[in-house]
Amino acid sequence: MIQRIRPGSRMSQIVTYPASARMVVISGQVPDNRGLDVPGQTRDVLTKVDQLLAEAGTDKSRITHAYIWLRDIADFDLMNGEWDKWVSPGNAPARACVEARMAAPDIRVEIQVFALAEDYV
Repeated sequence: MIQRIRPGSRMSQIVTYPASARMVVISGQVPDNRGLDVPGQTRDVLTKVDQLLAEAGTDKSRITHAYIWLRDIADFDLMNGEWDKWVSPGNAPARACVEARMAAPDIRVEIQVFALAEDYV
């Protein structure tokens, strides 16, 4: 069972789960359409995350933690506008967001998530 302590609409301060849980780890995802603005790239990446979670037999309500990298931290609010619309209400994961030098200059957002498998929640 996932326990979210001090949850907020965007992220939880603490997330716990049993050590025996089956964890699904999604690699960092970057947008397929790199010509998009930050909100567009964020939507593109989150769509990919949804698809990969479904392929692994789980969904965003079971995400325990997420890491977000931005090419420019000034884009934090633009990315959060899309994240806030996407995150599962009442199931916000623990989360970190940092500025980073990306693998290519046209990548503005990269997101990695960890979720529990559906058969363990």
